[in-house]
Amino acid sequence: MNSIELKELIGNGETSAVQFKANVNNEHSIAQEMVAFANSKGGTILIGIDDKTWEIKGLTSDDLRRLANLLVNAANEHVKSPIFIETETVDIEGKKIMVVTVPEGIDKPYKDKDGVIFLKNGANKRKVTNNEEILRLLSKGKNLYPDEIPIPQATINDISKEKFESYFLKEFKMDYEKLGLSYEDALKAKRVWKDEFITLGGLLFFGKEPQNFKPAFCIKAVSFYGNSIGGNEYRDSRDLTGSIPDLFEEGMAFFKRNLLHTQQGQNFNSQGKLEIAEVALQELLENALIHRDYIKNAPIRLLVFDDRVEIISPGCLPNSLTVDNLKYGNPVVRNNLMVSYAIHTLPYRGLGSGIKRALEAQPDIEFINQEQGEQFIVKIPRPEKK
Repeated sequence: MNSIELKELIGNGETSAVQFKANVNNEHSIAQEMVAFANSKGGTILIGIDDKTWEIKGLTSDDLRRLANLLVNAANEHVKSPIFIETETVDIEGKKIMVVTVPEGIDKPYKDKDGVIFLKNGANKRKVTNNEEILRLLSKGKNLYPDEIPIPQATINDISKEKFESYFLKEFKMDYEKLGLSYEDALKAKRVWKDEFITLGGLLFFGKEPQNFKPAFCIKAVSFYGNSIGGNEYRDSRDLTGSIPDLFEEGMAFFKRNLLHTQQGQNFNSQGKLEIAEVALQELLENALIHRDYIKNAPIRLLVFDDRVEIISPGCLPNSLTVDNLKYGNPVVRNNLMVSYAIHTLPYRGLGSGIKRALEAQPDIEFINQEQGEQFIVKIPRPEKK
């Protein structure tokens, strides 16, 4: 970083990505700032800048030598797991500023030496005590996949043996007994049952009544009169429940009931084609069911308006995935188990080509990655009625 870039950074003030410190003398205190940055999206700490007035104070040579050791000790000894920071000294107006870069962590959640988790909250930081937030941080690290979360209340009896056996036969072209496995062994082999618990992915794909344990993991489907979500009159409104394959079938049936069928060159007596490409709706609904954030305790929403269709998934895109990456077939898998199950239970290919296929069939799809609202929105315009 050069002095011009540093001046511009200071001029923008403290943000969720930039923190000012006149000086640092306490390893534990600065480690808490590092924890907050590592648990968020990373950031920069500028030492030698007054955090109240933004005045450039500068640091002495003794300060710089002392800080070099203090910061390394803070990152190694006061942050759990340890993190790797970068430091550099920049001269601005004859004064030395230490620039400390804290990368976004890959082993979230990070804690201070007392086990306290911090997140950035604007220019400040806050403690994290909510279990759902902690699980979300875990899912963003390398320690936990959401679909492998154990469901302590569920037992093998809550799994539909018929659904699982049908899936197993499709994947292996023979039943598990011919492979020398018991039913329990087969459940464990496919991680439906892990460490004596049913996994979330196993429950959602093969459970008899998954919503008995996870009521929010359903679909709220509404067809409105008009174009406002605040409307009070509905053509159709229902909660869709069941396993993921059930939800897919019910979701597609909802679209077919509430969208128009039009004659597009077929025989006059045929039912006609859906006004929105069916393959696009299939791909987008599958994506919502398989790739949504299952840490977030909220339903998927299917909304049909007079002028558009919206599919709203809980959670924004994972990690560094962007809408452009998504369009070009660069997937980041959030729920590995569910992807493996979907390949043999849904018309799902799992090759990152679903969005491309949807766009080929329906080029006017709009994708909105709403980070603040923590949701992913797909909008599809309906054809104007003549």
